[in-house]
Amino acid sequence: MIRWLLFVLTVWLAVPAAAQEADAPQLRVEFPEDAAIPGQPLSLRLTVLVPTFMPKPPVWPSFEAPNLLVRLPGRATNPTSERVNGETWAGLTRRYTISPMVPDSFTLPPQEILITWQDPETGAPRESRLPTPPIAFSGEVPEGAEGLDPFIAASDLTLTQEIEGELAMVPGNSLTRRLTVEVQGVSPMFLPQMLEPAGLPGLAAYPDAPQLSETEERGVVSGRRTESITYVAEAGGGGALPEVRLEWYDIDDGAVKTATAEALTLEVDGPPPERDAPRDWRMLALLAGAVLLGALVLGAVLRWLLPVLRTRRQDRQARRLASEVYAWRGLQRVLARRDHQALRPALDLWAGRVAGSDPRRAPEVEAALVQLGGARYGAASVPAEQGWASLQRALSQARAAAAMPGRSSALPPLNPGRA
Repeated sequence: MIRWLLFVLTVWLAVPAAAQEADAPQLRVEFPEDAAIPGQPLSLRLTVLVPTFMPKPPVWPSFEAPNLLVRLPGRATNPTSERVNGETWAGLTRRYTISPMVPDSFTLPPQEILITWQDPETGAPRESRLPTPPIAFSGEVPEGAEGLDPFIAASDLTLTQEIEGELAMVPGNSLTRRLTVEVQGVSPMFLPQMLEPAGLPGLAAYPDAPQLSETEERGVVSGRRTESITYVAEAGGGGALPEVRLEWYDIDDGAVKTATAEALTLEVDGPPPERDAPRDWRMLALLAGAVLLGALVLGAVLRWLLPVLRTRRQDRQARRLASEVYAWRGLQRVLARRDHQALRPALDLWAGRVAGSDPRRAPEVEAALVQLGGARYGAASVPAEQGWASLQRALSQARAAAAMPGRSSALPPLNPGRA
């Protein structure tokens, strides 16, 4: 029934529809077969025809779908021409190969082909969208091959095994087992994993990533898959690496065949690996309980200790901000910036924290302040920089005198205005 419907669909699309516009682009769909062995390709050909020409290539659909391998063979797109209504129309054909990957029924939903072509009347480019019909097909397992898992169908398949190293080993030696499968008539993507690391005493297994390569010649797909595992001897021991069997369906002979790689026996001469001591679950439980108890005690200590530490840090910060040293450093920064506006507040703050007599009343400091004020407001001819330097020296002397309360200050200058 499906074959008959596809035949009718192909014939209908191949005949120009009289009800359609005479110069409208046309689409031909050719899908001669509706069933294939999983892994084998079905051919789908789409042909687009226009009465003039296409200044841009069409935008073709991809037809990608789960469990389908859709490919474009070499020279998939080619120009063509046909006689339509007594005139020669130009066009393009695109060929797809669609391979079902599993036994199942499939339907490609309708998709659109966007074409740009020249209008024969106006000469202006036009765009048209040509929908493809639903395309149904299936993947069918041939009789006698129903038990293959995974199912592999090919024209030819060979399995070769290579061994690098000696089967009789000593600790430190290594051996590599490499399997290569070559197939014809199917993509190597359908080949399954063949090697699994074997857990052998005294041997460590290091598998490599599989390597796949694919070729295509005259529409026939071929390829190979290579897997390898390296075994490194670490202690005495060894064992058997199992045989590898790969069953496949020969398309040419119509029969199930088997490719095999023989088993190997590895021997490592040396002391056997040390066995892990049995776990003492009672001791593990006691340790876990001790850790939990320690965590609870630590949490309780931290809950009491953290506020105390925070309070002490805040007290130290407050004492530092209220100290004479902090105020003196702030005054030094003001002097370094030559900041008249900030000088008085910084000087008052520092003076209030100096033990003993007020350093602002020291004759040297008063004289320096008078000198600096005169330099700023023009009452004296002394440069401002000299006034700042004098104030710096006077404040340093006053601070030193405050640190030695038994030492009397020097007499003030007789004429501070002329200093």
